[in-house]
Amino acid sequence: MLELLEQQKKLTFNQWKIAGAATLGDMLDFFDFYLISFVLAFVVKNWNLTYGQSGAILLASGVSAPFGSLLYGWLADKVGRRTALVASVLNVSLATGAMAFTPEGGWIYLVACRFFVGFGVTGLYSVDITLMQEFSPAHKRGWFTGVTTTMLPAGSLLAALLGAYAAQYIGWRGMVATGLVPALMCLYIRAFVPESPHWLLRRGRVDEARKSLAWALQMDPKDITLPASMPPIEHTRWLDIFKYPRSIIAGCLTGLTQTGSVGLAMWQVTLFIMVLHITPAEASKLVIWISIGAILGRFFCSWISDAWGRRASGIFSCLAAAVLMSLAGYLHDYMIGGWSVFFLIIVAQSFFGSGQYSIVGPYMGEMWPSRLRGSGMGFVYGVGNLGKFIGPAGLAFIAGSSNYVNPAATLDVLVPAFNYFAFWFVLGAAAFWLIAMETRGRTIDEIDAALNAPRDAATVKEVPVVAS
Repeated sequence: MLELLEQQKKLTFNQWKIAGAATLGDMLDFFDFYLISFVLAFVVKNWNLTYGQSGAILLASGVSAPFGSLLYGWLADKVGRRTALVASVLNVSLATGAMAFTPEGGWIYLVACRFFVGFGVTGLYSVDITLMQEFSPAHKRGWFTGVTTTMLPAGSLLAALLGAYAAQYIGWRGMVATGLVPALMCLYIRAFVPESPHWLLRRGRVDEARKSLAWALQMDPKDITLPASMPPIEHTRWLDIFKYPRSIIAGCLTGLTQTGSVGLAMWQVTLFIMVLHITPAEASKLVIWISIGAILGRFFCSWISDAWGRRASGIFSCLAAAVLMSLAGYLHDYMIGGWSVFFLIIVAQSFFGSGQYSIVGPYMGEMWPSRLRGSGMGFVYGVGNLGKFIGPAGLAFIAGSSNYVNPAATLDVLVPAFNYFAFWFVLGAAAFWLIAMETRGRTIDEIDAALNAPRDAATVKEVPVVAS
């Protein structure tokens, strides 16, 4: 049955509907996630926040991120990709909307809300990448699932547009209230997104799998012949992921590249205000261009993922991001033709720094056997999401967490802070080079075979299937 996916020459409109749900969900949820960097720029002076307090607000979502991807990844393997997707969207939307009720000066309340936002955002990404891959033919899986990540920076773009043009009318509380919008995604998912045929087959729900596959391929279910016998029903154990140490190490180290990109993204509005001596609204306008650069970078990296292979494209994009990140720190006070070199390099860095995650994100889901894809992706993405904690915290630590956020303190720490961000991209490049396996062009079954997925006779039972 699933061989019909591999025989595809062109993706169907229904497959693009699934991509649309995943893309919009990620875009709107990352809008919620990055919204706090713009909110912080509006409250940091009025509330007299220190680097430590500001860092706590920014990194709170990073504390919960590993647990969110673990839970929702496990949930995706246990109750299905679709159910886990709906739950994660509701999680992040409601937690963001709750920030509108923050009491004046209540930075601890913001920290609590951000904790729950991070829990949902990482869960959603873990699940929708898995879902996309299980509706994709192998020869298109890299760029098709990579395209899902291309609009993540558009979430930051939406937040920047709000900060630049709407905040003066609706205030920062109105900005966070718009975070409830992604909850409407649940209606889209319920209407258009079926359960993964791979997951249904592993649960012995053969007829449902046939209907799901027929919907995706836009065929009559009766035209899909059921096999005379089925593989055993697989009962997964979460601990089985530790039987694949290479996948764990490669996934965790490549996933930690987001330490640099998220660390910068969380602080960028505040840094522009301090380095370029501009207002929060003007800084938000600069982020619009950074977000556009990131979107273009993700399209480019999605393409080279299949054209060059995961390892070569991963090494190239990570090293380019590292060099540009380091240069931004050293050249922060230079100008070219009236343009800040700091700003121009940050735009270029976002092209590769954000773009490389169109390779890393899908790759973290590819490196697991089918029965553990949700759990494995959730685990390594969760470890990678420690970057959402150690990225923002790194700058606060380097600056001195008890210092108040001010221009002098910011300029003093730019070089070591940006070299700290760059280090994580170098680590990702090393992991792609020395540890990562190549998955380009391999079907899901071929990846399973390469990984030698263990079959425990005590946990499976044969299921006869009557062809119809």
